[in-house]
Amino acid sequence: MTFLDIFLIGIGLSMDAFAVAICKGLCMKKINYSQSLIIALFFGGFQALMPLIGFYLGTFFESYITAIDHWIAFFLLLYIGGKMLWDAIKDDDEEIVCPVDNRLNYKELFIMAVATSIDALAVGITFSFYKDTNIFANISVIGITTFIIAFGGVVIGNKFGTRFKKKAGISGGVILILIGLKILLEGLGVLFV
Repeated sequence: MTFLDIFLIGIGLSMDAFAVAICKGLCMKKINYSQSLIIALFFGGFQALMPLIGFYLGTFFESYITAIDHWIAFFLLLYIGGKMLWDAIKDDDEEIVCPVDNRLNYKELFIMAVATSIDALAVGITFSFYKDTNIFANISVIGITTFIIAFGGVVIGNKFGTRFKKKAGISGGVILILIGLKILLEGLGVLFV
């Protein structure tokens, strides 16, 4: 996988965090940069941690799945991207409920960070299929990308509301599906990159 592939995966994975960050920004009467940094750290940190866990799980089961690893990677990314697309398209713009006080709820933030990064666990499994993968470089790119996008999401949500939430979900889903297709075509020997 190239740096561009990893970067695009990071963008695709960060779209759920972006959508939640927009909602967090919407609930701030005035942008709070320290809270924005904490929100971005939670999302970026978990988006980096989950692929690492997935990578070690995939490495553990590598001998059982080597022959079909490109199919597994394709279906995992197709499922994740498809679900992201489906959720974005069927989103009925439900009303966002903001807390009365403006303090961060760390328990809620932890749960949201885990929930938005579960798909990154599956992506980490696909990383284990590549022998030349530098997992720490990959998770750094994904974590930093998500941190920046989540921070931007809080600011955008505060300034513009949820206008970009649906477009972000659709974009993220398409990116993940296309990368899954690229992995499948490479694994079948149809595409040489």
